[in-house]
Amino acid sequence: MKALLSVYDKNGIVDFAKELVGLGWEILASGGTAKALTDAGIPVTDVASLVGGGAILGHRVVTLSREIHAGLLATDSPADVAELAKLNIPRIDLVCVDLYPLKEEIAKPGSTRESVIEKTDIGGPTMIRSASKGRRIVICDPKDRMKVVEWLKAGKPDEHNFINSLCAKSEAVVADYCLTSARYHSQGTLDGQVGWQTMSCLYGENGWQTPAALYATMDADPLAVSNFQLVSGTPPSYNNLCDVERLLQTSTHIAAAFDTNYGKTPLIAVGVKHGNPCGAAIGTDANTVLQNMLEGDLRAIFGGVVMTNFPIDEALAETLLTHKMETGRRLLDGIIAPSFTTGAIETLKRKGDKCRFLANPSLASLNKNSLDTSTRLRHVRGGFVKQPNYTFILDMKSSDMVKISVTPAQEQDMLLAWAIGSTSNSNTVTIVKDGMLKGNGVGQQDRVGCCELALKRAKDAGHDIKGGVAYSDSFFPFTDGPMVLINAGISGILATSGSVRDDEVKKVCADNNVALALIPDRLARGFFGH
Repeated sequence: MKALLSVYDKNGIVDFAKELVGLGWEILASGGTAKALTDAGIPVTDVASLVGGGAILGHRVVTLSREIHAGLLATDSPADVAELAKLNIPRIDLVCVDLYPLKEEIAKPGSTRESVIEKTDIGGPTMIRSASKGRRIVICDPKDRMKVVEWLKAGKPDEHNFINSLCAKSEAVVADYCLTSARYHSQGTLDGQVGWQTMSCLYGENGWQTPAALYATMDADPLAVSNFQLVSGTPPSYNNLCDVERLLQTSTHIAAAFDTNYGKTPLIAVGVKHGNPCGAAIGTDANTVLQNMLEGDLRAIFGGVVMTNFPIDEALAETLLTHKMETGRRLLDGIIAPSFTTGAIETLKRKGDKCRFLANPSLASLNKNSLDTSTRLRHVRGGFVKQPNYTFILDMKSSDMVKISVTPAQEQDMLLAWAIGSTSNSNTVTIVKDGMLKGNGVGQQDRVGCCELALKRAKDAGHDIKGGVAYSDSFFPFTDGPMVLINAGISGILATSGSVRDDEVKKVCADNNVALALIPDRLARGFFGH
């Protein structure tokens, strides 16, 4: 049995080769990999000695030879076996290849077209695809090396499915690599996405939408939804996963806003129902933050999903279950936190394990660098639309910001309102008071309707919003929206500017002693999930 090793990153390759040799494998290697193995005392044959004429073009062309690919593509048929023997070409049974770091080169400051081309692997992807077609053992991810060793030691159980899974993964890795190259050289006019299925869902948004699943892209993001560990409860539903994504957008925007403006991130708790925040609060005491989040809308949070940037223990679990509950215990569909104590999980469990507990330690360190920066794709019939992610962070010190009579306390509430409103379905008006969401008027067709809905939700929740602030995710085209808020007792308004009636909005606020903060719509419009 012969294994061909050719890796850019040599970390761990010596240990892997030693394991193979110990199992009776012969090692073939190319260039730098061959040298690293030889230096480690591992017997190895340089593939350059197998190919007709040896390496050429400064070692750029070595494995791109008929000898290598014949050794990978030959079947077990008598004719193929005889032909390889006649040509003195060895059959290659295992390929371990990692690719030149193309994505890293593209992302590197100062990279050029020439440097990107230099870091574009050709031999590696070609070997991977030949090995995949030949149904060889294909390793293109360092994490799979020891998995293969253990499988070999175990006697190759379920061989067909094991090799098939490696081959399928290798095709996906090459596809993602080629997409990266196409995206770069076309300057974005060509695009696509490759993902790994990491979770199956019973169904999609509705019971008749099957199959449904979570796929993870190949980018390393500690806050990727696939990196949230289910520590207890039934597997998340499709809608639960969508809620996790929306909670991440809101929580990371809150963290980014406060880190940018004040240099630190407060304790954060956000509760959503159908993706939109119905409760959100910040502070320095975890129990108070949870209480304020729940009180945002005690009716709506029932059956909702909660995310915090602090661990949940037994005492906090009891708050989630019983705070402001006259009878019974509050039902929640999911709780997402950096970690949970065993007692907290036992306290919060629902009959049938219908409450999902998802943990990710990265939530504990949210800051201005935690926003999702990956390109957003959205399906439309016959294709997809593409845009940058929601990475704008409101900076109250910006030279583009106009602030009129805004107090420091109002500024903090405006930042929280902005983070909530700009991650809720547009059009949105959001009311916040004392670091706590009071009313979120989302998804309306007109801005007055947003104001009225935000006030209604606050009133239905029993809140006194007098002295609170309101955020509008775009400008007010008329003064009717601000007047609805002002008449209800709002003391400060944050909105964008860009309306022909901006001066009228300023005047109506000034006449009613209402603080006003404006930033241009072209910079800071907060439409989301349109």
